[in-house]
Amino acid sequence: MKNLTEDIKKKSFQRVYLFYGEEEYLKQQYKQKMKEVLLPEGDTMNLTVYEGKSADPQEIMAQAETMPFFADYRLILVENSGFFKSGGGDLAEYVSRIPQETVLVFIEKEVDKRSRLYKAVKSGGRIVEFPRQDEKTLTRWILLSMKQEKKRITENAMQRFLSMAGNDMENIRSELEKLYGYTYGRTDITEEDVETVCTAQTTNRIFDMINAAAEKRQKRAMELYNDLLALKEPPMRILFLIARQFNQLMQVKELKSHGYDSGQIAKKLGIAPFIIKNALRQSSYFSLDALTESVKECVELEEAVKTGRINDQLSVELLLIKLSQRTERG
Repeated sequence: MKNLTEDIKKKSFQRVYLFYGEEEYLKQQYKQKMKEVLLPEGDTMNLTVYEGKSADPQEIMAQAETMPFFADYRLILVENSGFFKSGGGDLAEYVSRIPQETVLVFIEKEVDKRSRLYKAVKSGGRIVEFPRQDEKTLTRWILLSMKQEKKRITENAMQRFLSMAGNDMENIRSELEKLYGYTYGRTDITEEDVETVCTAQTTNRIFDMINAAAEKRQKRAMELYNDLLALKEPPMRILFLIARQFNQLMQVKELKSHGYDSGQIAKKLGIAPFIIKNALRQSSYFSLDALTESVKECVELEEAVKTGRINDQLSVELLLIKLSQRTERG
Protein backbone atom coordinates (compact mmCIF):
# COMPACT_ATOMS: atom_id res chain seq x y z
CA MET A 1 0.00 0.00 0.00
CA LYS A 2 2.95 2.29 0.60
CA ASN A 3 3.83 2.48 -3.11
CA LEU A 4 0.20 3.11 -4.04
CA THR A 5 -0.01 5.94 -1.50
CA GLU A 6 3.14 7.46 -3.05
CA ASP A 7 1.63 7.22 -6.55
CA ILE A 8 -1.47 9.11 -5.36
CA LYS A 9 0.55 11.67 -3.42
CA LYS A 10 2.91 12.43 -6.31
CA LYS A 11 0.19 12.01 -8.96
CA SER A 12 2.52 9.71 -10.83
CA PHE A 13 0.49 6.72 -11.98
CA GLN A 14 1.10 3.27 -13.43
CA ARG A 15 -1.01 2.41 -16.44
CA VAL A 16 -2.48 -0.67 -14.77
CA TYR A 17 -3.24 -1.63 -11.16
CA LEU A 18 -4.62 -4.68 -9.43
CA PHE A 19 -6.28 -4.26 -6.02
CA TYR A 20 -7.12 -7.59 -4.43
CA GLY A 21 -7.69 -9.20 -1.05
CA GLU A 22 -10.34 -9.71 1.63
CA GLU A 23 -10.42 -6.18 3.07
CA GLU A 24 -13.19 -4.66 0.97
CA TYR A 25 -13.25 -1.39 2.90
CA LEU A 26 -9.65 -0.49 2.00
CA LYS A 27 -10.10 -1.49 -1.64
CA GLN A 28 -13.09 0.82 -1.93
CA GLN A 29 -11.30 3.63 -0.09
CA TYR A 30 -8.35 3.52 -2.48
CA LYS A 31 -10.64 3.19 -5.48
CA GLN A 32 -12.30 6.43 -4.40
CA LYS A 33 -8.93 8.13 -3.90
CA MET A 34 -7.90 7.17 -7.44
CA LYS A 35 -11.11 8.68 -8.81
CA GLU A 36 -10.62 11.91 -6.86
CA VAL A 37 -7.02 12.39 -7.95
CA LEU A 38 -7.28 11.24 -11.57
CA LEU A 39 -10.55 12.92 -12.56
CA PRO A 40 -11.97 16.43 -12.10
CA GLU A 41 -14.88 16.58 -9.67
CA GLY A 42 -18.10 15.40 -11.29
CA ASP A 43 -16.31 14.05 -14.39
CA THR A 44 -18.25 11.04 -15.67
CA MET A 45 -17.19 11.23 -19.31
CA ASN A 46 -13.70 9.92 -18.56
CA LEU A 47 -14.77 7.20 -16.12
CA THR A 48 -15.90 3.75 -17.22
CA VAL A 49 -16.89 1.02 -14.77
CA TYR A 50 -17.24 -2.69 -15.60
CA GLU A 51 -18.56 -5.04 -12.93
CA GLY A 52 -19.00 -8.79 -12.72
CA LYS A 53 -18.15 -11.71 -14.93
CA SER A 54 -20.02 -10.24 -17.90
CA ALA A 55 -17.23 -7.68 -18.44
CA ASP A 56 -15.90 -8.02 -22.01
CA PRO A 57 -12.09 -7.87 -22.45
CA GLN A 58 -12.44 -6.59 -26.03
CA GLU A 59 -14.72 -3.75 -24.93
CA ILE A 60 -12.34 -2.83 -22.10
CA MET A 61 -9.40 -2.65 -24.50
CA ALA A 62 -11.40 -0.54 -26.97
CA GLN A 63 -12.36 1.87 -24.17
CA ALA A 64 -8.74 2.09 -23.02
CA GLU A 65 -7.75 3.29 -26.50
CA THR A 66 -10.22 6.20 -26.33
CA MET A 67 -8.51 9.51 -25.61
CA PRO A 68 -9.70 11.39 -22.50
CA PHE A 69 -12.15 14.24 -23.13
CA PHE A 70 -10.77 17.58 -21.87
CA ALA A 71 -8.85 15.82 -19.06
CA ASP A 72 -5.42 14.36 -18.45
CA TYR A 73 -6.57 10.82 -17.82
CA ARG A 74 -9.23 8.25 -18.65
CA LEU A 75 -9.95 5.92 -15.70
CA ILE A 76 -11.31 2.40 -16.23
CA LEU A 77 -12.45 0.36 -13.23
CA VAL A 78 -12.99 -3.38 -13.63
CA GLU A 79 -14.49 -4.97 -10.51
CA ASN A 80 -15.02 -8.62 -9.61
CA SER A 81 -14.49 -9.78 -13.17
CA GLY A 82 -12.82 -13.10 -12.34
CA PHE A 83 -10.25 -12.40 -15.08
CA PHE A 84 -7.38 -13.30 -12.77
CA LYS A 85 -8.77 -16.80 -12.44
CA SER A 86 -10.33 -17.29 -15.86
CA GLY A 87 -7.53 -15.80 -17.96
CA GLY A 88 -8.96 -12.46 -19.11
CA GLY A 89 -8.77 -13.12 -22.85
CA ASP A 90 -6.21 -10.91 -24.61
CA LEU A 91 -5.80 -8.52 -21.67
CA ALA A 92 -2.54 -10.14 -20.54
CA GLU A 93 -0.89 -9.15 -23.83
CA TYR A 94 -2.60 -5.78 -23.95
CA VAL A 95 -1.62 -4.29 -20.55
CA SER A 96 1.88 -3.47 -21.76
CA ARG A 97 0.36 -1.35 -24.57
CA ILE A 98 -2.11 0.72 -22.54
CA PRO A 99 -1.87 4.40 -23.58
CA GLN A 100 -0.20 6.78 -21.15
CA GLU A 101 -3.46 8.72 -20.77
CA THR A 102 -5.37 5.66 -19.53
CA VAL A 103 -5.28 4.15 -16.03
CA LEU A 104 -6.83 0.70 -15.80
CA VAL A 105 -7.67 -0.56 -12.29
CA PHE A 106 -8.75 -4.15 -11.59
CA ILE A 107 -10.46 -4.74 -8.23
CA GLU A 108 -10.78 -8.40 -7.26
CA LYS A 109 -11.33 -10.47 -4.14
CA GLU A 110 -9.39 -13.54 -5.29
CA VAL A 111 -6.66 -14.00 -7.86
CA ASP A 112 -4.52 -16.80 -9.23
CA LYS A 113 -0.93 -15.62 -9.05
CA ARG A 114 0.00 -18.15 -11.72
CA SER A 115 -2.30 -16.56 -14.29
CA ARG A 116 -0.86 -14.75 -17.30
CA LEU A 117 -2.83 -11.60 -16.48
CA TYR A 118 -1.49 -11.45 -12.91
CA LYS A 119 2.08 -11.82 -14.18
CA ALA A 120 1.49 -9.18 -16.86
CA VAL A 121 0.16 -6.65 -14.33
CA LYS A 122 3.00 -7.43 -11.96
CA SER A 123 5.50 -6.84 -14.74
CA GLY A 124 3.95 -3.69 -16.21
CA GLY A 125 2.00 -2.08 -13.39
CA ARG A 126 1.36 -2.26 -9.68
CA ILE A 127 -0.28 -5.00 -7.61
CA VAL A 128 -1.63 -4.07 -4.17
CA GLU A 129 -2.95 -6.68 -1.73
CA PHE A 130 -5.50 -5.59 0.87
CA PRO A 131 -5.57 -8.33 3.53
CA ARG A 132 -7.49 -8.26 6.79
CA GLN A 133 -5.63 -5.90 9.13
CA ASP A 134 -3.97 -7.05 12.36
CA GLU A 135 -5.17 -6.09 15.83
CA LYS A 136 -2.55 -3.36 16.26
CA THR A 137 -3.51 -1.64 12.99
CA LEU A 138 -7.23 -1.91 13.70
CA THR A 139 -6.78 -0.52 17.21
CA ARG A 140 -4.78 2.44 15.87
CA TRP A 141 -7.44 3.10 13.22
CA ILE A 142 -10.28 2.93 15.76
CA LEU A 143 -8.47 5.23 18.21
CA LEU A 144 -7.87 7.77 15.42
CA SER A 145 -11.59 7.70 14.60
CA MET A 146 -12.45 8.17 18.27
CA LYS A 147 -10.03 11.06 18.59
CA GLN A 148 -11.78 12.81 15.70
CA GLU A 149 -15.12 12.23 17.45
CA LYS A 150 -13.65 13.36 20.81
CA LYS A 151 -14.31 9.96 22.37
CA ARG A 152 -12.31 7.76 24.75
CA ILE A 153 -12.50 4.01 25.35
CA THR A 154 -11.04 1.72 28.03
CA GLU A 155 -8.71 -1.14 27.10
CA ASN A 156 -11.26 -3.75 28.19
CA ALA A 157 -14.00 -2.07 26.18
CA MET A 158 -11.70 -1.96 23.14
CA GLN A 159 -10.96 -5.69 23.42
CA ARG A 160 -14.66 -6.46 23.73
CA PHE A 161 -15.43 -4.23 20.77
CA LEU A 162 -12.87 -6.02 18.59
CA SER A 163 -14.14 -9.44 19.66
CA MET A 164 -17.71 -8.47 18.72
CA ALA A 165 -17.09 -6.40 15.58
CA GLY A 166 -14.46 -8.75 14.14
CA ASN A 167 -11.69 -7.62 11.80
CA ASP A 168 -13.80 -6.46 8.84
CA MET A 169 -13.17 -2.70 8.62
CA GLU A 170 -16.53 -1.90 7.04
CA ASN A 171 -18.34 -3.68 9.85
CA ILE A 172 -16.12 -1.92 12.41
CA ARG A 173 -16.94 1.47 10.82
CA SER A 174 -20.65 0.66 11.00
CA GLU A 175 -20.44 -0.44 14.65
CA LEU A 176 -18.46 2.69 15.55
CA GLU A 177 -21.17 4.91 14.07
CA LYS A 178 -23.76 3.16 16.25
CA LEU A 179 -21.55 3.61 19.32
CA TYR A 180 -21.05 7.31 18.62
CA GLY A 181 -24.79 7.80 18.27
CA TYR A 182 -25.55 5.87 21.44
CA THR A 183 -22.97 7.79 23.50
CA TYR A 184 -23.91 11.22 22.09
CA GLY A 185 -23.30 13.92 24.68
CA ARG A 186 -20.59 12.11 26.65
CA THR A 187 -16.94 11.33 26.07
CA ASP A 188 -16.22 7.89 27.54
CA ILE A 189 -17.27 4.64 25.87
CA THR A 190 -17.61 1.77 28.32
CA GLU A 191 -17.69 -2.01 27.99
CA GLU A 192 -21.39 -1.84 28.83
CA ASP A 193 -21.94 0.53 25.89
CA VAL A 194 -20.23 -1.95 23.58
CA GLU A 195 -22.33 -4.85 24.88
CA THR A 196 -25.54 -2.84 24.47
CA VAL A 197 -24.94 -1.45 21.00
CA CYS A 198 -22.69 -3.76 18.99
CA THR A 199 -24.04 -6.67 17.03
CA ALA A 200 -21.92 -9.81 17.14
CA GLN A 201 -21.15 -11.05 13.65
CA THR A 202 -22.14 -14.55 12.56
CA THR A 203 -18.63 -15.84 13.23
CA ASN A 204 -18.80 -14.58 16.82
CA ARG A 205 -22.15 -16.32 17.30
CA ILE A 206 -20.59 -19.52 15.95
CA PHE A 207 -17.76 -19.11 18.48
CA ASP A 208 -20.24 -18.62 21.34
CA MET A 209 -22.33 -21.55 20.13
CA ILE A 210 -19.36 -23.91 20.21
CA ASN A 211 -18.40 -22.55 23.64
CA ALA A 212 -21.89 -23.26 24.95
CA ALA A 213 -21.90 -26.80 23.54
CA ALA A 214 -18.42 -27.48 24.95
CA GLU A 215 -19.59 -26.30 28.38
CA LYS A 216 -22.60 -28.66 28.08
CA ARG A 217 -25.04 -25.73 27.93
CA GLN A 218 -27.06 -27.38 25.20
CA LYS A 219 -30.06 -25.07 25.60
CA ARG A 220 -27.87 -21.98 25.10
CA ALA A 221 -26.19 -23.53 22.05
CA MET A 222 -29.61 -24.17 20.52
CA GLU A 223 -30.74 -20.61 21.31
CA LEU A 224 -27.72 -19.21 19.46
CA TYR A 225 -28.41 -21.53 16.54
CA ASN A 226 -32.04 -20.36 16.39
CA ASP A 227 -30.81 -16.75 16.50
CA LEU A 228 -28.75 -17.40 13.39
CA LEU A 229 -31.70 -19.04 11.64
CA ALA A 230 -33.83 -16.00 12.55
CA LEU A 231 -31.17 -13.82 10.89
CA LYS A 232 -31.74 -15.87 7.71
CA GLU A 233 -28.40 -17.66 7.88
CA PRO A 234 -28.71 -20.90 5.85
CA PRO A 235 -28.07 -24.06 7.93
CA MET A 236 -25.43 -25.25 5.44
CA ARG A 237 -23.49 -22.00 5.82
CA ILE A 238 -23.69 -22.39 9.61
CA LEU A 239 -22.40 -25.96 9.29
CA PHE A 240 -19.56 -24.73 7.07
CA LEU A 241 -18.61 -22.04 9.61
CA ILE A 242 -18.67 -24.57 12.46
CA ALA A 243 -16.38 -26.86 10.44
CA ARG A 244 -14.07 -23.93 9.67
CA GLN A 245 -13.93 -22.99 13.36
CA PHE A 246 -13.07 -26.55 14.39
CA ASN A 247 -10.41 -26.73 11.69
CA GLN A 248 -8.91 -23.48 13.01
CA LEU A 249 -8.99 -24.79 16.59
CA MET A 250 -7.28 -27.97 15.43
CA GLN A 251 -4.47 -26.00 13.76
CA VAL A 252 -4.07 -23.70 16.77
CA LYS A 253 -3.95 -26.58 19.24
CA GLU A 254 -1.43 -28.52 17.15
CA LEU A 255 0.88 -25.50 16.80
CA LYS A 256 0.56 -24.82 20.53
CA SER A 257 1.61 -28.42 21.25
CA HIS A 258 4.78 -27.80 19.20
CA GLY A 259 5.76 -24.86 21.39
CA TYR A 260 4.48 -21.90 19.34
CA ASP A 261 3.20 -18.92 21.33
CA SER A 262 0.05 -16.97 20.38
CA GLY A 263 1.97 -14.35 18.36
CA GLN A 264 3.81 -17.01 16.34
CA ILE A 265 0.58 -18.92 15.73
CA ALA A 266 -1.15 -15.74 14.53
CA LYS A 267 1.68 -15.02 12.09
CA LYS A 268 1.86 -18.59 10.81
CA LEU A 269 -1.91 -18.88 10.22
CA GLY A 270 -2.35 -15.27 9.05
CA ILE A 271 -5.03 -14.60 11.67
CA ALA A 272 -5.39 -11.58 13.99
CA PRO A 273 -3.74 -12.16 17.43
CA PHE A 274 -6.92 -11.41 19.39
CA ILE A 275 -8.71 -14.17 17.45
CA ILE A 276 -5.88 -16.60 18.23
CA LYS A 277 -6.11 -15.78 21.95
CA ASN A 278 -9.80 -16.66 21.91
CA ALA A 279 -9.14 -19.79 19.86
CA LEU A 280 -6.47 -20.97 22.31
CA ARG A 281 -8.94 -20.61 25.15
CA GLN A 282 -11.69 -22.41 23.27
CA SER A 283 -9.38 -25.21 22.09
CA SER A 284 -8.70 -26.13 25.72
CA TYR A 285 -12.22 -27.60 25.84
CA PHE A 286 -11.21 -30.29 23.36
CA SER A 287 -8.46 -32.83 22.81
CA LEU A 288 -6.79 -32.83 19.39
CA ASP A 289 -8.54 -36.13 18.57
CA ALA A 290 -11.92 -34.61 19.53
CA LEU A 291 -11.32 -31.63 17.23
CA THR A 292 -10.31 -33.92 14.36
CA GLU A 293 -13.44 -36.01 14.95
CA SER A 294 -15.62 -32.88 14.98
CA VAL A 295 -14.27 -31.72 11.61
CA LYS A 296 -14.92 -35.22 10.23
CA GLU A 297 -18.49 -35.16 11.58
CA CYS A 298 -19.14 -31.82 9.87
CA VAL A 299 -17.97 -33.23 6.53
CA GLU A 300 -20.11 -36.35 6.97
CA LEU A 301 -23.20 -34.30 7.86
CA GLU A 302 -22.70 -32.09 4.81
CA GLU A 303 -22.56 -35.19 2.62
CA ALA A 304 -25.70 -36.57 4.31
CA VAL A 305 -27.58 -33.33 3.57
CA LYS A 306 -26.43 -33.23 -0.05
CA THR A 307 -27.54 -36.84 -0.63
CA GLY A 308 -30.92 -36.22 1.00
CA ARG A 309 -30.38 -38.53 3.98
CA ILE A 310 -30.99 -35.74 6.51
CA ASN A 311 -32.61 -32.31 6.68
CA ASP A 312 -30.14 -29.39 6.65
CA GLN A 313 -31.52 -27.70 9.79
CA LEU A 314 -31.63 -30.99 11.69
CA SER A 315 -28.02 -31.77 10.76
CA VAL A 316 -26.71 -28.81 12.78
CA GLU A 317 -29.01 -29.60 15.71
CA LEU A 318 -27.66 -33.16 15.86
CA LEU A 319 -24.09 -31.87 15.75
CA LEU A 320 -24.73 -29.46 18.66
CA ILE A 321 -26.35 -32.23 20.71
CA LYS A 322 -23.37 -34.50 20.10
CA LEU A 323 -20.90 -31.75 21.03
CA SER A 324 -22.83 -31.00 24.22
CA GLN A 325 -22.51 -34.64 25.28
CA ARG A 326 -18.79 -34.90 24.67
CA THR A 327 -16.64 -35.09 27.79
CA GLU A 328 -13.16 -35.34 26.31
CA ARG A 329 -10.88 -32.42 27.10
CA GLY A 330 -7.24 -31.70 26.43
